Amino acid sequence: MSRECELTGTKPMVGHIVSHSQIKTKRRYLPNLVQVTLHSESLDQDFRLRIAAKALRTVDKLGGLDAFLAKAKDEALSVKALKIKRDIAKKAVAA
Repeated sequence: MSRECELTGTKPMVGHIVSHSQIKTKRRYLPNLVQVTLHSESLDQDFRLRIAAKALRTVDKLGGLDAFLAKAKDEALSVKALKIKRDIAKKAVAA
């Protein structure tokens, strides 16, 4: 399982631990990933996603999964999230 957010595409970053004597040692900064179940209002369906805690705050701020996916860029989304976005768009056109 990759350490990547399914909604924002956030991946681990590389940096340095710097000691008092300025010795630099490589380290990885991992995203704070959480397994959540988000509800789609238009599809009336729940989806399990592994997303960053920061992305979860953004989903709440924008008013839910549907609103977040409407604004999200396709390049950042995972295959699973992209399919959900397409299904929501199809449902909106049909209605």
